[in-house]
Amino acid sequence: MKEYSVYILRCSDGSYYTGVTSLLEKRVAEHQQGVLKKSYTFSRCPVECVFVEHFSTPLEAIALEKQIKGWSRKKKEALIRKDWEALRRLSRPHGSTGSP
Repeated sequence: MKEYSVYILRCSDGSYYTGVTSLLEKRVAEHQQGVLKKSYTFSRCPVECVFVEHFSTPLEAIALEKQIKGWSRKKKEALIRKDWEALRRLSRPHGSTGSP
């Protein structure tokens, strides 16, 4: 069965790039080697893969990629650290304490 991966790269300038692929090792190597001149990461090498999540369907992977791309830097960093409490806290609407 084919596997689809959502990944986050930390770029040399400290920024993050989120992508989706069915060939994770090849795609990360392409980013690292600067193969794709129009890629966000082209001028930000070297890159480091700091997060990967695997899915069995492309739709699931694309949905998570789009979700992550809309997140703040702090929320992405909580995900990278696997800090689920911080991720929940950062997902609440501003001013919400989570209490009724």
